[in-house]
Amino acid sequence: MNRRQFGKTDLSVSEVGFGAWAIGGVFMAGNTPLGWGETIDSESRNALMEAADRGINFYDTADFYGLGHSENLIGEVFGKNPEMVIATKVGHRLDENEKIFFDYSRDYILKACEESLRRLKRDWIDYYQLHTARMNHLENGECLEALEILQRDGKIRYWGISLNTYNPFPEADFMMNKRLGDGFQLVLNIINQRALPIVHRASQSGFGIIARMPLQFGLLTGKFTGDTTFDEKDHRHFRLKLPMLKQALEDLKPLWNLAKKYDISLAQLALSYILSYPEISTVIPGIRTAEQAKENSTGIVQLEKDDIDYLEDLYEERLKVLLDRMEKEES
Repeated sequence: MNRRQFGKTDLSVSEVGFGAWAIGGVFMAGNTPLGWGETIDSESRNALMEAADRGINFYDTADFYGLGHSENLIGEVFGKNPEMVIATKVGHRLDENEKIFFDYSRDYILKACEESLRRLKRDWIDYYQLHTARMNHLENGECLEALEILQRDGKIRYWGISLNTYNPFPEADFMMNKRLGDGFQLVLNIINQRALPIVHRASQSGFGIIARMPLQFGLLTGKFTGDTTFDEKDHRHFRLKLPMLKQALEDLKPLWNLAKKYDISLAQLALSYILSYPEISTVIPGIRTAEQAKENSTGIVQLEKDDIDYLEDLYEERLKVLLDRMEKEES
């Protein structure tokens, strides 16, 4: 597994990381599913260990994933292992009515960090992220004050922000203009290329960049059909309804020939596309089994420039419309 430097920090991270949302298991906000369906903890632990055996040293989680369960599993498997770079997030919780509440208050972040450290069984967090904080939170300043305190006290080494899926620009501009933080987590994949301008500018400014959702909820794995359905405890149950799924599969047909050219799977093409941008520090596919750890850590190739240009043109000409539809249906 190749390593890349995370911005201007001293963190050296595997170019493929471990997205740990799914191993959090089932969790709900009222009747709305927030996880990826049922999981078996023994399989999740095996996935973490297989990933480590394959050279993956970057693990991205959040205190909200499984309401702490994802962090607990990572803590059980790795604890204080200094070889592992652990990133987690703060800012999402459930309120008394079991609805998602965005809490970026100073006191909450300080308390939540202590709880994450306890679950992760670590003395510090390598990279701490505001979990999709918006402009009003950043301008309020309490979250930034909390991060400064945590860094001063040695509870976190570096910090950054996980940017909004569909409009990452305001918060990214705020952070870069004020030279705040050490990195960004953003959505970048063949279907959603909106953040590419941020990738180029942020890298030049010394920010590390984590690319999340590389497989766009599994659409870019090549494993779905027009009849695929999802369990009611899986968030894709409401995000990937059949009309949307069928349209996406039709729009993605041109990718198969490109995957054949490189003799790789569609998922490997999706990961290779992202990592063909040297500005990306690491890409974090969701991994929930040992088999997925194997699949996602092999077959990475450098795409030729003409093929990168082709995928960017495909986005502009065809996939941008699909992305706009996804955004509209989620709003």
